[in-house]
Amino acid sequence: MGNAFSWMAWTFPVAVFFISILFMLIGMTLWQIRSPSIERKGFLPIPTTRGDRLFIGLLSAAYVNLAWAGLTDVTQWFAAVVGFIVLLVLMRWG
Repeated sequence: MGNAFSWMAWTFPVAVFFISILFMLIGMTLWQIRSPSIERKGFLPIPTTRGDRLFIGLLSAAYVNLAWAGLTDVTQWFAAVVGFIVLLVLMRWG
């Protein structure tokens, strides 16, 4: 039957993904301590801080990856690149 976590495929790409998220959170924490963010209005319909835009960007990247996996047979690495571009656009202009 296996243990409760036997369904999770801990592969190198999964490890890279979670380590990247960890480094983003550490970086954003240090950036916030060094230079506190202020709310600003970009193309998103609400005023956001850097942390808000990171959260929205991570969710958007996750949705891009899920849609990619569900709608195409193309390798998931392209979805990761597209998701990262979405994240960067949201962080910069969101």
